[in-house]
Amino acid sequence: MTTIGLIGSGNIGGTVARISVAAGYDVVVSNSRGPETLSELVEELGPRARAGTPTQAAEAGDIVVVTIPLRAYREVPVSPLVGKVVIDTNNYYPQRDGEIAELKDESTTTSELLQAHLPGAHVVKLFNNIWFGALAVLGRPAGAEDRTALAIAGDDATAKATVVEFLDRLGYDAVDAGPLSEGWRFQRDTPAYAGLYSGPGGVTDPHGVSPDEIRAKLAAAVRYRDM
Repeated sequence: MTTIGLIGSGNIGGTVARISVAAGYDVVVSNSRGPETLSELVEELGPRARAGTPTQAAEAGDIVVVTIPLRAYREVPVSPLVGKVVIDTNNYYPQRDGEIAELKDESTTTSELLQAHLPGAHVVKLFNNIWFGALAVLGRPAGAEDRTALAIAGDDATAKATVVEFLDRLGYDAVDAGPLSEGWRFQRDTPAYAGLYSGPGGVTDPHGVSPDEIRAKLAAAVRYRDM
């Protein structure tokens, strides 16, 4: 059975853990404060879950989800992730993360920063552009007319195929946005960002978001420096 390791167990990490367990995966959750702080989450998740350190989550996970504030990306353990698929959920918020020059001048993207930190891993960008409340409830069986799609980006075709399969089991379709360098197309403040998945007032749209809608939003994105 595939194990999902989570480095970070906040809103997105906790939600990914919940829907992964519901889909039949084992999970290892972690955070920066220690496994003992995750006892309530592990109890909620049940026998398929256990808590560990970030290094233990990285070692145990067949797929590892990095879902921490971007400012802490250099703290992600490197050696346990060599050869593994790593899902990056990060977004850049200067007021939280501090100013990062290469993101400000758009010479790179958030997921490319993580990939540079993890040269032996295969990073795929996913889950950064959906509100955790919507992620928790929009999953649908394969073939459902109201199934929602999420964008992914990555440089390794095999890793992306692994993530597409994982996403399918969670109840979502995938739209390939291209390499990591194209991940800016669904970062914050773009048409494909979080509001796409929620109705007025944050109420989740029960009808889902189709792959064609995602493709249109990705195509409509404009980089700040080109505006």
